[in-house]
Amino acid sequence: MPPKILVTGAAGQIGAELVPALRLRYGNAQVVAAVHKAPGAEALRAGPTVTLDVVDEEAISKAVRDHGVDTIYHLAALLSAVGEDKPDLAWEVNMKGLKSVLDVARRSGVKRVFWPSSIAVFGPNAPRTMTPQNASLIPTTIYGVSKVSGELLCNYYFLKYGLDVRSLRYPGLISSEAPPGGGTTDYAVEIFYAALEKGAYTCFLRKETALPMMYMPDALDATISIMETDVARVKLHGGYNLSAMSFSAEELAAEIGKHVKGFSVSYAPDRRQKIADSWPMSVDDSEARKDWGWSPKYGLPRMTEDMLSRLGRRLKPQKDV
Repeated sequence: MPPKILVTGAAGQIGAELVPALRLRYGNAQVVAAVHKAPGAEALRAGPTVTLDVVDEEAISKAVRDHGVDTIYHLAALLSAVGEDKPDLAWEVNMKGLKSVLDVARRSGVKRVFWPSSIAVFGPNAPRTMTPQNASLIPTTIYGVSKVSGELLCNYYFLKYGLDVRSLRYPGLISSEAPPGGGTTDYAVEIFYAALEKGAYTCFLRKETALPMMYMPDALDATISIMETDVARVKLHGGYNLSAMSFSAEELAAEIGKHVKGFSVSYAPDRRQKIADSWPMSVDDSEARKDWGWSPKYGLPRMTEDMLSRLGRRLKPQKDV
């Protein structure tokens, strides 16, 4: 029997693409898309949809009961840059939301929960290159603090209640479908829109700033893969390091410039630069590769070409009006 899945944060950057991918794999009726307020993208309405606030435990419980849910992908969160503007709200959504989902899961007999962690768990004291799985976790953002706390909470629920929680430390994610959502790595999405629509971009990070990145198709593959892996092979229930490529803002601009004639980039670092400087430039994801066979498909050249192709098809009708 295929799993019956609830996806919170279904209209967000990951959810907007994960929900269709899960429905394609398991069937439209098997995946319930949970959104906070707006109905979300058209694709979400191809199957069951509910509206709920992730800090409302009873609303989550009702959705689980009503739809016979046995698997939850809990994606709803406030991201790094937004979190620094609204730290209290970030803690409320990120931590209370996670605990609500975990409590509903253990009381309702949910078999498996996915929760996304992030490279934001690392702070400036961790090695900046090939950051190991077990590096010290002392982040300097409320987003990072909530992710470290969340990893510990997920592991606690696994040890105390036997709840099968699984997690990935996502690097910066690049998506052709969802707009930027308030993260420090969002420049790597914004720059593609700017290249196609304006032929120029002002980057909010320094040109030499390098960060771990991943194209969304790889992120979806990793997410579904770890959730389908036999529990005996999942050794970490807090968060696996995950990586595909690392590049600087200047390197990404140069790669785009190979396809978009005359594209120019200027650099005006803002408050997000400090956040980026506290994060790794690359991470060691050998534990994920060893335990459950993780292997990315996209590097910088292939990702750039595919991203420009997908966005170009979507933006062309607007430009022709």
